[in-house]
Amino acid sequence: MLVLLAYLLGAIPFGLILTKIFGGKDVREHGSGNIGATNVSRVAGPLAGILTLLFDVLKGAAAVWLTGRLTAYSALWMMLAGLSALAGHCFPAWLGFKGGKGVATALGVFVMLCPLAALAAFVLFLLVFVFWRYVSLASISAAAAMPLLIYFLWAPPHAPPLVVTFGTLFAAALVIYKHKANLQRLLSGSEPKYLASKSKGGSA
Repeated sequence: MLVLLAYLLGAIPFGLILTKIFGGKDVREHGSGNIGATNVSRVAGPLAGILTLLFDVLKGAAAVWLTGRLTAYSALWMMLAGLSALAGHCFPAWLGFKGGKGVATALGVFVMLCPLAALAAFVLFLLVFVFWRYVSLASISAAAAMPLLIYFLWAPPHAPPLVVTFGTLFAAALVIYKHKANLQRLLSGSEPKYLASKSKGGSA
């Protein structure tokens, strides 16, 4: 039941809702077509994008926090709830299983599981973005680093439980998989930098 609740929470399409509120548009039909904060900011403005980012982070965090409260902070159930919330965001049933790329929701999940690792991943995201101006590259870099960050920062000098280690690997793989089109454009040199283009092939 908790895992299902986490999925339903993660599947709330805040980007779609906020774009309709702020701009009266369906974000899936504009920009890159993604319901994440980057595309929402392009389509409906920076305030809508910031709110989308915050709500997507919060739904991942809320799923893990609530599950922790109800299971005596079981790492197993908290990890499963986090993965379910992430799956809900990436594959929401009521949007034909076509959702966002999971970066903000994953951040919320890991803020609750290991705040220090989440902070380190966020700093890495910012550094990559500042130097190269690609949201997609920054997102992929942070996702790829998260398994190592969790392993070393969980509770030094102790490694995390296996369920957390493998759950983090799965979450990272999912986020990177959702960026497969971005990876192809990065490799071909056709990926637009942030706000450099509002075309259908946007970066996020």
